[in-house]
Order: sequence, then C-alpha cells, then structure tokens
Amino acid sequence: MPALVNYGGDDFYSGDSFYTNSTDLGRLCSISSQVDVYCPPRKRVRISAPFLFGETEFEQNKQPSIDVLPDECLFEILKRLPGGRERSSCACVSKHWLMLLTSIRKGEYESSKVVKENIDSVSDDVEIISSDVDDGHLTRCLEGKKATDMRLAAVAVGTSGHGGLGKLSIRGNSSSCGVTNFGLSAVARGCPSLKSLSLWNVPHVGDEGLSEIAKECHLLEKLDLCQCSSVSNKGLIAIAENCPNLTTLSIESCPKIGNEGLQAIGKLCPKLQSISIKDCPHVGDHGVSSLLSSASSVLSKVKLQGLNITDFSLSVIGHYGKSVTNLMLSGLQNVSEKGFWVMGNAHGLQKLVSLMITSCWGVTDVSLEAMGKGCTNLKQMCLRKCCFVSDDGLVAFAKSAGSLECLQLEECNRVTQSGIVGVLSNCGLKSLTLVKCMGIKDISLGAPLSSPCNSLKSLSVRNCPGFGTGSLAMVGKLCPQLLHVDLTGLYGITDSGLLTLLESCEAGLVKVNLSGCLNLTDEVVLALTRLHGETLELLNLDGCGMITDASLVAVADNCVFLSDLDVSRCAITDSGVAALSHAEQLNLQVLSFSGCSGVSKKSMPFLKKLGKTLVGLNLQRCNSISSQTVELLVESLWRCDILF
Repeated sequence: MPALVNYGGDDFYSGDSFYTNSTDLGRLCSISSQVDVYCPPRKRVRISAPFLFGETEFEQNKQPSIDVLPDECLFEILKRLPGGRERSSCACVSKHWLMLLTSIRKGEYESSKVVKENIDSVSDDVEIISSDVDDGHLTRCLEGKKATDMRLAAVAVGTSGHGGLGKLSIRGNSSSCGVTNFGLSAVARGCPSLKSLSLWNVPHVGDEGLSEIAKECHLLEKLDLCQCSSVSNKGLIAIAENCPNLTTLSIESCPKIGNEGLQAIGKLCPKLQSISIKDCPHVGDHGVSSLLSSASSVLSKVKLQGLNITDFSLSVIGHYGKSVTNLMLSGLQNVSEKGFWVMGNAHGLQKLVSLMITSCWGVTDVSLEAMGKGCTNLKQMCLRKCCFVSDDGLVAFAKSAGSLECLQLEECNRVTQSGIVGVLSNCGLKSLTLVKCMGIKDISLGAPLSSPCNSLKSLSVRNCPGFGTGSLAMVGKLCPQLLHVDLTGLYGITDSGLLTLLESCEAGLVKVNLSGCLNLTDEVVLALTRLHGETLELLNLDGCGMITDASLVAVADNCVFLSDLDVSRCAITDSGVAALSHAEQLNLQVLSFSGCSGVSKKSMPFLKKLGKTLVGLNLQRCNSISSQTVELLVESLWRCDILF
C-alpha cells in the first residue's frame, strides 16, 4: 500500500510501503505519537495532485520514486541483482541505469553476499549485435554508426548472462564521435573473459580505455589496433604488463606508438606468436630489434610494412628468428642489399616456410641468392615489385632453395622467359604464378629445353601481355603434369597456342580459367572437353566473346565432374542453356550467365531443371530477362543463391 511517513520533521519518503499489512503499520504508529501517516486510495499507485501536510503545501515529484535515491544506493541495489536476465531488464529502464550497471565489475556481482550469481540465466532484453559463439564465449562486431558507447555498454551488460564476451571487433566511423574510452571501459569492467579485441578507426579511444582493458581483461590473447590515433606507448605498455597471455599483436597506422611500447611487449609477453606492424612512423630499429630478440622463442609470424627500419633490423631477424615460419616484408625503403644478404647468411631462419617481399629495393640478385641458401626449408616465395631481380638471381635462388614448392612473381619486369625456363628446370616447383611481368615475351630459345618439370601442378599467368603462343608451347613441353591452368587476361593467345598446351597435359586438367582471353573460339573448348572432360571440374570463359552455344553443347556431352561454369559475356543464347539442361551426367553447382543478352525468359524451364543441383546462379546484366521472371525463378529455386 502506498504510504507517506513523516517523523515530525521535514524529511519524508514517497514510494512503496515499508510494511505489507495493517498489523505492521499499527506497530509503527505505536512507536511515537508524533508520527502522521497519509494513506491514499488503493486504486492510485501514486499521488497526481498537490496535498497538504501539516500546514505546508507539497508538490509530488513526477519522477519514479526510486530515481530519488542517490547513485550510491542504486549501485548497491543493482549490484545485488541475481543474474543476467535481471541486469538486462534493468538496463532497459533508462540510460542512467545502463551506465550504472556498466560501472559494476563482474567480480563485484560475484562477491555479493546477498544473492549468489545465477550463471545459467539468459538475457533476451538487451540488443545484441551478433550471435556467434567462439570457444564458449560470445563474439560481437560493431561497425560504422552502430559503434557507439551506448551499444558497447549494452553489449557489456547483455553478454554477462551468456557466459561472457570472448571476442569484440569495433570498426568505427570517422564521421561520428563513435566509441570513446568510456565505452571501452564499460566492456573492460563487464567482460573480464575477453580474449580478442579489434579496434579499427576509433580516434577517440586512447590510453585510458586500453589501460582499462589491460587492468580487467587478463585473458586477452589477440589485440588488433588500426588507425587508433590516440593510443600511445602508454596503452601498449599497460597491455604488456597485465596481459601475459598475449599471442597476437597487430598495429597499423598508429602514429603515437613507437619503440618503447614494442620493447615492453617483447619483454613481458613470452607467449607472443604473431606480430604485424604497418605504417607506424615512430617504430624503428630499436623497437623491432628488441621485440624480435626478446620474443624469439615462440614468435612464428612476422609482418613489417612501411617502417623506418634499416639493415640492422633485418640482421636481427636473421640471427634471432629461429622460430619464424612466416615472414612478410613490404615497403622497407631504408633496407639495402646488405640487410637482405645478412638476413640470409645469418642462417637463423631455418624454420622459415613462407617469405613474401614487396617493394623492397634491397632485394637484388645477390641478396636473393643469399636468402635461398640461408632459408633451407623455404617452401613458398613471393616477390612483388622487386625491380632489381633478374633472370640470373632468380635461377640462382631456385638452385639454392632446394625445398621451394610455390613461386609467385608480380611486377618483376626484369624477369624474362629465359628465367622462367631456368627456374622450372632447376627446382621441384609445384606451383608457379606470374602477374603483370612485362619482361616476359615470346622468344625462340637458342638452347634446347632441359628435362621436363613433372612436379609442376599449377600454372597461373595473369595479365602478362607478352606471354603468347610461344610461351604456352614452351610451358606445355616443360610441364606435362599440369592440373590447374589460369591464363586470365592473356588477350594475345590464340587457339593454336592453347591447343598445344592442352595436348601436352597428360594428367588431365581439373581447373581452367581463360577469363579475358578475347581471341579464343569454340575450337579450344571442343578440344578441352574432348581431352580433359573426364577430369574437368571448373571452367571460366568470362569475357571470351567468341564462345557460342557450340561450346555449351560440348560441355554437356563430355564433362562429367564439372561443378563450376562461367560463360559471362559470351555469345550464349537460350539454345546453349537448353543443351546444358539436357545433360543428365552434369551436376553443376555454380553457373554464371552474367552479361549474356542472348539468354531470355525462354531459358526459365531449363534453368529450373539445372537448379536442382545449383547453389549459385548469376543472371546479372541479362537484359532479356525481366525482374518478374527472376522472382518466379527465385520461388522455384529457393535453395539457390541468385544474383540479378
């Protein structure tokens, strides 16, 4: 029963009754004759009009009565909530209550002596951004305008009843205020189980927020900082001092982070396995060398990009990188030939399996050979925009790197056809990729070709305009066991050149990508399906404008295991679609007719028949098909993802 009690003074309480029956109320009145009790009618839960008390007029507060309590009292009440369901319900009352709830650490709930934490409660009231579960903990991702302090606070409260937040990714929006230290602090207090934190483009999050994470989330294993302009060495040092389980650290475009923070990480994080540092102007030799020399025992993945480091850092990698298996170096303009040479000759990278180097002027023929000799277990090598590497250095590297299996060259314009032949003749490569290598041209080699490279299974030559008929014939003779061929963008090749390659492949091609080969005709597809139809699984003819329905008829007649077919921007009509649908042995899963104006609504019955096995169908820019027709097709092929 609502009641107002006055103890002869000016203080009063307005709200629910302290006592639930008249007996208790009588006991209260017997204590003192100065006590006056005002009892409004039972129907009214609160007084909506002014009333007289003694001889003074009062106006009842229009706020709910519990809000009259100071925050200290509300804090004590909310701290005693039994579980996640109740906390989430209270969080939905007002922003004030939500903020109070986020100020309570999870340990303070558990230490309450009033009610034991109900760990099995489930929260359904607070908005959750995602519903993934990772290693028994929840995963949340906030992006763009949804990345705000209020949503972070809701996540911190709502996930407590689900077993705790394990992974949090925040991708901010520079156009709005977004997440600040307050939101990150709320996560720190409410989610001590956090193991992975990713912060992208959150300029208002600084050392204070990151320090709160370090103080409360001692289980943190992965930290990703990108474009965090307010985070400095202080925040990184706090992570190093409080998160000994850190295994993965990625820092990109953080201008205030420098050598001091990396030194602390190296000394205090003994479990660090992966480090990535990109475009941090204050990171130099001192920080990189200290990090690598201190964390060398288990550090296996290293990525250094766009840093002001010199030969000294690479010599440290060569001496102390005994556990490094993956190394990526990019845009290191201050590293000379000597740095890469020392890194190779130090013989410390014995476990290195994958090496990727991009836009480093210090990579020359001499240093490349040294790296081949020093990295005896190297299996994958990628060179991008290394303009000083020529045929001599490439062949010397291939001879010295005896374990090499995969080689990728991109925009290495001093490499010619002679260097490619030398590589294939001197190592057991399984995969060769050439991208935009303008130095490769069709030339007649004076010396006869050496013994074939039977180990090569995959050949990818993309956008190398000089790679033509002669080069294809050469590859066909050298590599008879090819399974995968990708010739994207080779508009210079013709039917005769490709036929030579197809006839030389003895093992049976599995994947063939001829996208952008403008001069190919149906003759190539007929030969391909006749020679390799029993093994072919993927065929991409996107942009081959001279391919017609005859090719689809050949595919329907000869291909048994084909699951992925792309004839976008080809001269395909309804007749070709009909031929495909009549092939009983075909089980296509992905089919693309994008840009085929000859395909119309007449193909709908054939597409429905093909749709029994399809999971993906691309009809974009098929101008002869109306949206209404596609809608009917979507209803029939509800299992298939249709693009239109």
